[in-house]
Amino acid sequence: MSDDVGLDGDKCSVIVNVHAQDANIANSVHESKKEEDMGAGDQGLMFGYATDEWDDKILHPYSHYLSNKLVEEMQIARDDKSIAWLRPDCKSQVIVEYEKLDKGNLKPKSIYNILISTQHDPSVSNDEIRSTLEEKIIKKVCPADMLVNTKIIINPSGKFDVGGPAADAGLTGRKIIVDTYGGWCPHGGGAFSGKDASKVDRSAAYYARYVAKSVVANKLAHRCLIQVSYAIGIADPLSIHVDSYGTVKEGLTDSDLERIVKNNFNFRPGNIIKELDLKRPIFQKTAKFGHFGRDDPDFTWENPKMDL
Repeated sequence: MSDDVGLDGDKCSVIVNVHAQDANIANSVHESKKEEDMGAGDQGLMFGYATDEWDDKILHPYSHYLSNKLVEEMQIARDDKSIAWLRPDCKSQVIVEYEKLDKGNLKPKSIYNILISTQHDPSVSNDEIRSTLEEKIIKKVCPADMLVNTKIIINPSGKFDVGGPAADAGLTGRKIIVDTYGGWCPHGGGAFSGKDASKVDRSAAYYARYVAKSVVANKLAHRCLIQVSYAIGIADPLSIHVDSYGTVKEGLTDSDLERIVKNNFNFRPGNIIKELDLKRPIFQKTAKFGHFGRDDPDFTWENPKMDL
């Protein structure tokens, strides 16, 4: 990294100012000596979502999956220098047009528009940026039969040769929609990054995804939303809610799904950490390309529990 891409690590000053957590909070969370009885690290609502709208393995909203894959491919092209003028600061957005089937089911029909904003070398023209990204990134990620009358917008601000904190800086840890499902379901408001697994903002959101994906993987519903709520210092969740958006398996109801979830999953924070093995140093990988919908063995919440 260097000044010309917006951040030079050799010139950064790092200030470390760490103090102990308030004893009242720490005691309420860790009062029990048994990890399985550990209280929730904060209060709040957490959500998990899964859908089989386009595949039976990843079970993630197609529009958000494509958006993440676009920026991932751009990093690959930047790292292997196959697109030499690419620079690190970039983001994408994909809008998919859906066909609504019976009983609340959804099916991707076409890609309505694609938006990419990416930092670039000052010498490259907008025409080259557009043609290269269309050919080497968009067409590689997006199926040709979905790119029918798709409106593609690239660098709408025009020139984007200065990026990173040198161009525009905001608070960290707040990209909560792109980290999750791209707006497909509610969000409790808590960011994930920067928190260890004792904070249910992170761990319970992972577990809710795990449960929702398990419901869909077992073909109990085509779409599933899990909502769970906690109070600080209390291990058991205050509530667990299940919504299939009307796609529940014939012969079942959402109340049946809720019963199945409660009988097969333990939402206590200590169990979540143990069951998903969240004390491993894996969280750095989640800081880019989303926390869900990725085929990575370290992302244990992406491996559904079968035979519910």
